[in-house]
Amino acid sequence: MAILNLHHLRLFRAVARDGTLTGAARNLNLSPSALSTQLRTLEDSLGHDLFERQGRGLLLTEAGRIALDHAEAIFRTAEDLTATLRNAGGAQRTLRVGALATLSRNFQIGFLRPLLGRTDVEIVLRSGSQAELLRGLDSLALDVVLTNLAPPRDAASPYLIHQLDEQPVSLIASPARTGEGAVTLDQLLTKHPLILPTPETALRAAFDALVARLGLSVRIVAEVDDMAMIRLLVREDAGLAVIPAIVVRDELVAGTLVEAVRLPGMAESFLAVTLDRRFPNPLLGDLITGHA
Repeated sequence: MAILNLHHLRLFRAVARDGTLTGAARNLNLSPSALSTQLRTLEDSLGHDLFERQGRGLLLTEAGRIALDHAEAIFRTAEDLTATLRNAGGAQRTLRVGALATLSRNFQIGFLRPLLGRTDVEIVLRSGSQAELLRGLDSLALDVVLTNLAPPRDAASPYLIHQLDEQPVSLIASPARTGEGAVTLDQLLTKHPLILPTPETALRAAFDALVARLGLSVRIVAEVDDMAMIRLLVREDAGLAVIPAIVVRDELVAGTLVEAVRLPGMAESFLAVTLDRRFPNPLLGDLITGHA
């Protein structure tokens, strides 16, 4: 059996990602003819054509798509090994965390609290969109993604999804609003303006379904994609906010905000998403186990 040349496989991956021979050759600092020769050697060793021409570009054949999947897995494992062993035995270990930009800051701090203050640990915390964070996870730039949106998963998915917590969702208000005599859920929803998450969120979908079941008409004063901004708006008494109480935990303790009522059948899940890695970051195990 011929031994697979990993250098040729890396060149193949570069061409597959670029989609053109000339573009990949330029990025690799090779001549197109030299790159073409090495790709042909790889195809000969595998016994299949990996590309077919379409105009000026190259399209993967079925064999090419299979080869690319394996190439990505091979190089991801190699990068994983390097990243893990490079830190082995060092005085300080690093945990790289990605957090959905709209995720509760209180929850993020709660997740990281066991590591805070440790002199042997550095925490790198980045925020962004779900797509950006998952790309960081795929490239091993992140060890874990904290989110309330479960990524799509099937038998081929590399993601492991850990449910860390589930928090009830409430109507949060200033004390002045709850003292106006409206005490039932129907009264609160119809009497006061509402500060809601944006329509693309699972939380908003659940709230809209609740309102439809109750047959109510509500007045929306703001739709916000950032929990921190919802927190500020309800503190300014712009209306009642639909959020998990953990988002405003400090204000509830201080009495500057109150939980008017819990919304029936509504809860928000807090998730940690990791890759199915051969060498997972050892700092993650206790954090995830402690929240499971």
